[in-house]
Order: sequence, then structure tokens, then C-alpha cells
Amino acid sequence: MADRLSYFIDAVRAGQPLRLNGGGSKPGLGHIVTGTALSLSELSQIVSYEPAELILVAEPGVPMVELRALLSAKGQALAFEPPDLGPLYGRPAGTDTLGGVVATGLSGPGRVKAGAVRDHVLGLTAIAGDGRIFRSGGKVVKNVTGFDLPKLLTGAHGTLGVMTEIVVKVLPAPPVSKTLVLAGMEDADAIRAMADALGSAAEVGAAAFTPAYLPLDGLLPDRTPCVLLRLDGVSVSVAERLAALERLLEGRAAMAVLDGDDSAALWACLRDAMPLAERPDLDVWRLSVPPIAGMGVLSAIRAAVPRALGWLDWGGGLIWVGLPRGMADAGAGVVRGALGGDGHATLMRAPDAVKTVVPVFQPLPGPLAALTARVKAQFDPAGILNPGLMGV
Repeated sequence: MADRLSYFIDAVRAGQPLRLNGGGSKPGLGHIVTGTALSLSELSQIVSYEPAELILVAEPGVPMVELRALLSAKGQALAFEPPDLGPLYGRPAGTDTLGGVVATGLSGPGRVKAGAVRDHVLGLTAIAGDGRIFRSGGKVVKNVTGFDLPKLLTGAHGTLGVMTEIVVKVLPAPPVSKTLVLAGMEDADAIRAMADALGSAAEVGAAAFTPAYLPLDGLLPDRTPCVLLRLDGVSVSVAERLAALERLLEGRAAMAVLDGDDSAALWACLRDAMPLAERPDLDVWRLSVPPIAGMGVLSAIRAAVPRALGWLDWGGGLIWVGLPRGMADAGAGVVRGALGGDGHATLMRAPDAVKTVVPVFQPLPGPLAALTARVKAQFDPAGILNPGLMGV
């Protein structure tokens, strides 16, 4: 392993700006980075996999296609459902890697129940910006005190260290998934239905709202707003919880149930932001907000930009929205203004020229920005790792 890492250690110790990449599935995410390309795609080995212990150790360049197949063969999966955003950036599906998943920290619909990416990263090995190798965490899930480096590097976009090995928690894949569709439900009623479902004993695994204008290619009734509630598990349990959920929401909207491939296709479409991937003429934003505020934020954006295209996931806590290209700031004023100071918005896709003047990531308040700068200085004192990618 040491011999294989020497190339990466030498590259870091040379002290020149480095542009880290893996499978290249998200080339447009973040600010433009000027530096020597350092590809982690050659670090692509599965180090160890212990299905009985629900632990997998792998290098960052392992393709997610390979990883999903390995886990699926053992009836397991990554419960946070990482999205495949290659098509959003004009890349083929299936080019993402484990390192990219952890570095970007993006979770799919399963986050609402299973938690975020950072909750499933148990440990990692990385090279700091001064060439030091550090290891943190391990193969056992336990509570610890002190600095949690795996959580710190998750979502840091490669600005704090070059990850060389990642330990992740895996979980049994649910054998059955069914989606309860509440058709014709809008705005406040939709938010209330999702909140009631998520707060019930039904153990809802995913909850989303799709407006009437969202094109979903026959996956749902045309021009009908829908609340989507997914239940996962063994057949008997799913059937009982579905019946309980139908009783809870009876009379609020017309109900239908999707199962098998239909349910899986619908959630994969939302997970991978396919309605926006199919619209390259739109600038794309991803917002994280308090779930109760999600509908209001999306409505405010639509009121300001009627041609905006968006939907809610995570029970209202995640908003995907596309705005017509050509707005001077890609709609940053509208989008971040709609947040009202509560939440954050990331510009996921826009022309490079726009990203030179618009912050891609939510601007941080002064004290948090200062703390972020101090952490960056500790891990990358010369500022050579993906310099400027996150705007700092």
C-alpha cells in the first residue's frame, strides 16, 4: 500500500496546487480549480468486505457501479442512497466513485430515515496538505469524544485531505419497497401529510412531493401534484405499515400504490435529479431547509420565476430547482432570498462564467467562516488541495 501511495504523497509534498478528481462524474460542481490534475481513479481496490459485520473498506476510486453490485450480491446496500449525478453534468450514468460520494457528501431519498453520508463513514485514511498521512475512525460503530475527522472530511470536496481509504457502514437492502401515492394534494396539505406520515409508527423510508408541472415520463399521473411515501422492509411488515398509513391519511387524497420496478424507477429518477438532467437549458440549485419550510421556499421561487422547475424530497427538507438560463446571477438573489436566512443553497450547475461571480456554496456567517478557515489552515496550510473549489 505504501508503494502505491508514494505517488500521491510526493504530489502533495511538491507543494503545487492540485485538482483532485475520481470518476469525473460531477465536473461542474464547485468553483473552477486551477492546478495539476491528481486522479484517484487508480486507487480502486476493495480492501475488505465483511458482510456479517456490515463493514466495507475500499479505496476512493472504486466505481459505485462495482460497489453496488458487490453489496447487492450479499443483499446489502448503502442506506443513504447516494445519487448518481453524472447525467446532470452531461456525463454517462455509472461514472461516480466512492471517493466522490464521500467528498461531496450528497445523500439521496433514504437520508430521511437512514441519515446522511457522514453517518455511514466510520473511518478513513488521508494525506493532509503538508504530506502527513492521518487515520481516523475504524471498523466499529461507537460513540467517541473529540474531533470526528471522518465527518469533517465528508462533504469537504477534497479541500482538507486526499482520501486513500474509506471505511463505510453497509446495511441489509430491503427485500420489498412500496410507494403510497397521494394524488391531487398540494402545498400546506402536502407538507402536513408528509409530516404526519414521517411522525407516525409506519417507519416511512422516503417522502417527497412532486408538483403538477414536473415531467416524470409516465411514472406518475400527468399534471397532478403528488405526495410520495415509501415503505421498505420485509413483505409482511410493509403490508401492515402500508395499511396503517392508508388509515392515517384516509380521505385526504386519492390513493394508489406503486411497487417493485415502478417504485424503484420513480425514486431513482428523483434521487438522480433526472427531470433537471434532461433540461440542460436550466441552471440547477439544491437547497436544504427545515422540512416545514420547504413548500414555502419552493413557492416563493416559483412566484419570482414562474418557469422554475422543482420538487421536494426528505419530507420537504430538500429542494431541487432549475431556473431558466440567462439570469445574471443564475437566480442566486431569488433562491437565497427565499431561504430567509434559514437553510442553505448550492448552485449545482451553471456556466463557468456565472460561477466566477456567484458563490456556489451558501456564504457562511463571519464566525463560521473564520472557523472554517482555521480548520483549512490546519489540514492544508499552503492551500494546495482543490484551491478555491468551495470559494475559500
